[in-house]
Amino acid sequence: MHRTRWQTLLLIAATAAAVTWIVLGAVSGRGGMLPTVAPLVVVVELLIAAVVFSMGWAVRQFLQGKRPTLDPIRAARTAVLAKASCYTGALLTGWYGGQVLALVSELDVPGNGGRAGAAAIAAGGAVALAVVGLVVEWFCRVPPPEEGNEAARESPAPDPSAT
Repeated sequence: MHRTRWQTLLLIAATAAAVTWIVLGAVSGRGGMLPTVAPLVVVVELLIAAVVFSMGWAVRQFLQGKRPTLDPIRAARTAVLAKASCYTGALLTGWYGGQVLALVSELDVPGNGGRAGAAAIAAGGAVALAVVGLVVEWFCRVPPPEEGNEAARESPAPDPSAT
């Protein structure tokens, strides 16, 4: 599994923000109400980021030899969760960023200033989630095999029944 590139995440966030801004602009132009962001959103984003980070920290401690055992399935799941956090954070950053753009363009409507602020805070939490995902992916990388171990893997072991 390859590490996630931050450029890819930035492209996803920018695309999601543009699509959100266009769609919400069309909804607002037809007299529709723009969505509000619940204050609990940023709490959930940061809680998920904390869980991902703690799981990644356990993998990092194991790889550095500071933790005696770690289930390999848990390590693999942590790496997958980190990658999912990257993409989720990027998509949510775009979603809430697009909301901020749509709300800021209509600040003359009462209440849009507060909703834009809430969306900006939620976008910040989503950025934190994406960054934690990138950091945990870095925690989960396994060093390349040593020269001696690689040669042993390439040559098959002798068959004991052949003699």
